[in-house]
This record gives sequence, structure tokens and C-alpha cells, in this order.
Amino acid sequence: MTAMDTRTSGSIDNSDHWLITLASLTVGAAFFALWFWLLPPWLGFRVDLDTPRWRWLAGIPSVLGFAVAIRCIWDFGWTGRGTPAPVAPPRKLVVAGFYRYVRNPMYLGFFVGWFGLWFIFGRANVLAISLVIIAILGVALFVLFYEEPTLRRKFGADYEDFCKHVPRWLPRLHPWSN
Repeated sequence: MTAMDTRTSGSIDNSDHWLITLASLTVGAAFFALWFWLLPPWLGFRVDLDTPRWRWLAGIPSVLGFAVAIRCIWDFGWTGRGTPAPVAPPRKLVVAGFYRYVRNPMYLGFFVGWFGLWFIFGRANVLAISLVIIAILGVALFVLFYEEPTLRRKFGADYEDFCKHVPRWLPRLHPWSN
């Protein structure tokens, strides 16, 4: 069985599988809550009933982006048997769902979700735009210098094959089937 095998291993029974997935969803919910609490002030978020109706259209990509992130959190628990938190990472390489299109769909989902909310409720200014650029750069550097080397050490050739076929940030048009 390879690290990319998505079947349930004999060492983990079905109840453990559900508990791990529930733990992943709990960590994901905590992450969402933390960012919903931290981000709005520095992005200039203000709920305003006078927001032009056309701006609410950005709610569509926002909901879709957050849905992608939630699905990825599910995949971390169900397929990877771990959580998005570095202290309890997946034990199996996750190459299911949106990970068949792009290596970092959870981050992309969060970015799209937050951009949609920022479009609806945010007040863009030079400081907010600068902070967003710094945050995106920080995530990109975290992926490049921490996540990818860690995954290479942990999953070896399977991760190298994944990297060879699935791009880091721009999704493929067709899913990769390993």
C-alpha cells in the first residue's frame, strides 16, 4: 500500500476513521473562527446595510471558495487521516478531491472566500492592500520553505510524483489520476 492509497487501512477501524475526520473538521472550524475574528479589522471590514446590491454578487465566489476549503479539511481527515494543523498532520498523502487539480486548494479556497467577503464588506486602502499582499506572500513562502520540504521528507517519491503532475497554485483543467 502506498502513501497515496485512499482505502481504509486495516490498522484504523471505521470509528477511528470518523473520529479523525471529526478532529480535522474541528481544527478547520477553529481555524475559520480565528481568521474571521482576526482578519476583518485590518481589512477594513464593516457590515453596512447600504452596501450596493451588486457587490453582494461576490458572495458567490466567497461561498464557493470557503466550500473548497471545507472539502479540503474533510479530505485531510478522511483520506489523509490527520488535520490541517502541523501538530497533527495527515498520515497519508492527500490526492483526492480538489488536490487532484492543484496542490494547495485549501489556501486558494480561503483566498477566494476572503476576497469575496472583502469585496462585499471591506474598505480597500493602501495599508489593507499591502497587508493582503504580505499575507499572500507569507503563505507562499510557508508552502515553499516549510510545507513542501516536510511533505517531500514524509512521503518521498509519491509526493515527487504528485508535484510533477499537479501544479502548486494554478489548477489543472482535468483531474490528475495517479
